[in-house]
Amino acid sequence: MATDTPQTFADILSGLADGSVVPYLGCYALDGVTHPASGRAIPADSDSLILAMNDGKPMAPKLMYEFPRAAMNVELKRGRSAVTKFLDRTYRDTVWSASALHSWLARLNLPYVVDSNRDQLLQNAYAGKPHTLIVGLARIGGTDYRFKLFQSDGVAYHPIDQEQVDVTLPILFKPLGSSLPESHYIASDADFVDYVTELMGGFGIPAFVKRMRQGKRYLLLGLPLTRDTERMVLSDIAFGHAQAAGWALMPHATDKEKRFLAKLGVEWVPAAVSDLLAAALADEVLAEDVLETVGC
Repeated sequence: MATDTPQTFADILSGLADGSVVPYLGCYALDGVTHPASGRAIPADSDSLILAMNDGKPMAPKLMYEFPRAAMNVELKRGRSAVTKFLDRTYRDTVWSASALHSWLARLNLPYVVDSNRDQLLQNAYAGKPHTLIVGLARIGGTDYRFKLFQSDGVAYHPIDQEQVDVTLPILFKPLGSSLPESHYIASDADFVDYVTELMGGFGIPAFVKRMRQGKRYLLLGLPLTRDTERMVLSDIAFGHAQAAGWALMPHATDKEKRFLAKLGVEWVPAAVSDLLAAALADEVLAEDVLETVGC
């Protein structure tokens, strides 16, 4: 771990506290989440999703390259509904253990969080908090936009239009979809082609987010950047970021990932998400001890 990591963590936590830093969750943010009965890990990264979709068996090497490619193969053979049903079984119909990371983020009451996973854990952590949910859409007719908006009153979600959004509420952005409150997913190659095209054209992000995101820094948590799909979605969602665009927590990064991060203006931090969480929780304990000492 780099010698300046404690100071980097302090800068990150300060930015989260003042709302200038936006967490952006990738598949490895779900590390440690398991099925309570069997102990199996939640499928989140590309390989584990492909294996789960194919009954635990590897697919052809060219399909194992990336989940969207494998999902496209399934869609062509069995229809788009087959991919949706698989993701519903995985994320809607299966109970998974709670995540300390998601619970911590919910406690911070952040103004804006991007979660590029398709699970419900972050939404579950926000269940008692009023918030706005943005869910990515692809290949949907009858609308100019590639997102759907919902407002949670702390009990249930209700669909809303852009003009009805309460901009004072926290925003959860699920660009690749969710099964809550409705099943919408960006999964196959065809989905990504449509979605990224509309992101680039400005129709994948609500106007109020375009205004709010200007000058923000991003905290990439468990986000691999070895594939074009991940890099393109991130670049478009983070458009308008600060010149010093933030940090990427990666215990190990490839040369390709480092080059991309440098081009984006994001600092590579050779640390795990669990390292930041441990530092944050230690700070919380220290703050509680100080308050007890001074009698507050």
